[in-house]
This record gives sequence, C-alpha cells and structure tokens, in this order.
Amino acid sequence: MDIRRVEPRDVVAILGIQAVSPEIAQWTMEDYERVARGEMAGWVADQAGQVLGLLIARQIATDIEILNLAVRPDARRRGVGAALLAEALDWSRTFRAEKAFLEVRASNLAALQFYLRHHFKATGRRARYYTAPPDDALVLALPLT
Repeated sequence: MDIRRVEPRDVVAILGIQAVSPEIAQWTMEDYERVARGEMAGWVADQAGQVLGLLIARQIATDIEILNLAVRPDARRRGVGAALLAEALDWSRTFRAEKAFLEVRASNLAALQFYLRHHFKATGRRARYYTAPPDDALVLALPLT
C-alpha cells in the first residue's frame, strides 16, 4: 500500500468511497478537485492502482484540522486509516503543528474508537452540528508538542 497525495485521477474513486460512507462530510467533486490542485492537503491510500481510503486536512495557524477521513468498507480494519493519519501527522510536523483536531459524529462509534486509540481526546461538543441525519459533533484533539 502506498500513501500519496491526492491527484486529479483520484477524484472519482474518492467520490465512490464517500458514497458508501454516509458518516463522513459529503463533499462535491469540485471540493475534491481543489484538494487535487493543492488548495488543501490530501492523501490517498493506493494499492495496485485502487484507492482504498482518503484523508483531507488543512493547516490553521499552528494546528492541523482533519476534515475528512474514510476507508472503503472492504479495506477497513487493515491499517489503512492509521497509515493515512500517520501521513497527515508527519506533514503537520513540517510546520511544527501544536495540535490536531477534528469533528466526528457523536453516533459514529467506530470513528470515535479509532481516534481514541490514536490518543485523541474529546474536548467539546457541538449540538446539532450535522444534518441528514441530525447529530451532535464531538470535537477531538491531539496535542502534538
């Protein structure tokens, strides 16, 4: 498996992963094309030309915000998400990020367990943050310094 930056050729595969991952933020093709142009940081896990997962992030001052992370259902629990997260955290060290943070659906227990295993801690809650379906967001953070 290779972790590499998002390229324009990945957008259709990313949208396919998003379509079977309703728990993640639902972005448009144009949003992912912006990532491919380098307007945000993004990586895919690629195995033999097949995109298995994606992670999109951005730098905000001295922090990294993880905006979207998803793995194809048939590739879950094989270390793909962990590899993508490690790549994003390595990137954050290039600008000496102090903290990584993200929002996750309160009902997304698999994602919560994943982030807790990677030492993120809940730091807040945003009531009714998500729609379709409605859900609260938990704010998770990981100190990096």
